[in-house]
Amino acid sequence: MLRRVRRRRAGAVGLLLAAGLVIVLLTSNGSSRDATSAARATRAAGSLGSGSRGGPVKLLVHSGGRLPTALQDAAAAPDGNGSALFIGGLDQSEASVADVVRWGGSQALRVGSLPLAVHDASASALGGQAYLFGGGQSSSFSQITRVSPTGEAQAVGQLPTPASDLATAVIAGTVYIVGGYTGQVPLQTILAWRPGERPRTVGMLPKPLRYAAVAAQGGKLVIAGGTSGAAASRDVYRFDPGSGRVSRLLGLSHPLTHAVAATLGGTVFVLGGREAQANSQTRTMLAITPDGTLGVAGMLPLALSDLSAVTVGERIVIAGGRDAGGRVHDAILTLTLEPGGRRG
Repeated sequence: MLRRVRRRRAGAVGLLLAAGLVIVLLTSNGSSRDATSAARATRAAGSLGSGSRGGPVKLLVHSGGRLPTALQDAAAAPDGNGSALFIGGLDQSEASVADVVRWGGSQALRVGSLPLAVHDASASALGGQAYLFGGGQSSSFSQITRVSPTGEAQAVGQLPTPASDLATAVIAGTVYIVGGYTGQVPLQTILAWRPGERPRTVGMLPKPLRYAAVAAQGGKLVIAGGTSGAAASRDVYRFDPGSGRVSRLLGLSHPLTHAVAATLGGTVFVLGGREAQANSQTRTMLAITPDGTLGVAGMLPLALSDLSAVTVGERIVIAGGRDAGGRVHDAILTLTLEPGGRRG
């Protein structure tokens, strides 16, 4: 069975209040509480990321519309046409969904459906097609599914073992599949896959990991946080596909899991997440530059874990997520680089 230590009982009033808070935070100049949170996050990161070349990397947060329904743990991938696909996920009632949702800039619409409902899968794009890897319901799945921009789904392969709670990223036309959970044991593998081929093991993590935040940077993978056993990890690793070597890049100030990562302007941004406790969500957006510098890139409007994130052009699109009160959200936000900030 997939582990779900989550409480998500909330009424419509709570959802409306949470949505209102997102709008207030997006349209205001912040509050003393927000400023205090940002200052604490900056101190926790050791005030790193303030080097030369234009100063620290910062993100600006913009409203991007809403999902058709509140979701967490949906897979996300670009569709090759300047839009994003959000696939599967969990709704407020803890039910897995089969929806394929397409976001085109300000509006998100259901455009198709998977053969089976799924959550905790991961998606990446190759050649204008999204590929969905694993996921699960009460058990983990091994299927690799191609999802077209118009929502059609077709099975195209199998993972070596069932795997949910995994993460994927693309380097040079290859999808790399990091960690995961078989339904019984966590995984330590890094797999490589191309359409028409079988997945192959190309690296091993120092420890089994679920819910890691993974993104590509400079021809390598950055693997941040995640859950190992019952503990959240502070480690950030770098995987080199050329050598198959995994090395420790840096340590986070606090354990972090259930976060997401995306690359923009050469910098990997690690967004939201939580510690091992289900109600310990964070608003912090971390930046990891190509030279291994860690800094705080800004704050999310709400503390959220289990977001979906994808880079589309010159912005990162994030959607959904779960807050510390157990509410699942439907907001879509876009993140752009602050003008004048350092680029990788």
